[in-house]
Amino acid sequence: MNQVYPQTILSLARNFMESRILLTGAELDLFTLLGPVPLPAQEVAVRIHADLRALTILLDALTAMGLLVKKKEGYQCSSSISPALTAEAPDSVLPMVLHMADLWRGWSDLTRVVQGASISKKRRTSQEAKQLQAFIGAMHVIASPLAARVVAAVVPGSSKALLDVGGGSGVYAMAFLQAVPAMRATLFDRPAVIEIARQYLRRSGLLNRVTLVPGDFYRDELPPGHDLAFLSAIIHQNSPEQNLDLFSKVFRSLAPGARIVIRDHVMSEDRTYPKDGAIFAVNMLLGTAGGNTYTFEEIKGGLQEAGFSSVRLLQKGEHMDGLVEAFKP
Repeated sequence: MNQVYPQTILSLARNFMESRILLTGAELDLFTLLGPVPLPAQEVAVRIHADLRALTILLDALTAMGLLVKKKEGYQCSSSISPALTAEAPDSVLPMVLHMADLWRGWSDLTRVVQGASISKKRRTSQEAKQLQAFIGAMHVIASPLAARVVAAVVPGSSKALLDVGGGSGVYAMAFLQAVPAMRATLFDRPAVIEIARQYLRRSGLLNRVTLVPGDFYRDELPPGHDLAFLSAIIHQNSPEQNLDLFSKVFRSLAPGARIVIRDHVMSEDRTYPKDGAIFAVNMLLGTAGGNTYTFEEIKGGLQEAGFSSVRLLQKGEHMDGLVEAFKP
């Protein structure tokens, strides 16, 4: 055990290396370039204006990691990887990988932030206007396999009017509408996101059952008259005070007897489980003014202060799929 444990620590310390290699490959868009046909390193270097020696070392490392294939004719994106990392692929997660590259810059400041330095205001993010659609698209791809299971755990039952707060592409609204044919939904999000959601909902054939309402839940009241409100991956970006304000807005928007359901990391009382949630809290430390991941008791306290009752944990989850519900008396 004494011989293995130091190696485990050193392996953990080295994990950033493969991550950085992938991120650089994505930032240089190598997977899109090398998708159609293999290209020699010299040709790739000309096309992306790269140093040949440095590029060759990078391409060999990406090959060793299984992301590229090295052939006699040159390098090519692996056929199993290409759909996930090429820009043109409909289910590409390349925008999310590029978002991780943005986060890398912020995470490099972690030691300074823990020592009291402020978060850089100049940090570039993947949610700039020109990248927003691709980012929301990547989130849609990631959420799609999870949405139906989450909705099944919510047990929407006889709910007829859903309020999807910060609903993004509408992936969860779609899952609710598919599960409950009599349901209608209101999706509330920023104006630019609403237009993206419109595209997804139109393609799904569900646009006629959704009312799209642009707004900012930090400033605006929420549309009234719903019997189920869904907050998916929202509360972690907020401080406790911001969550109380949001819960109060949801409370005012709901009809008596209606329900709120929150999907997010729900932390253990000692805040160390799930592991993904503890790590995500660091992400919020670096990316928001007051965000965090919260325990059930913290979420419950905020909901009760906003006026909700009968708060309970619907399900635990390891990957931001914890569910908390409460009711408006």
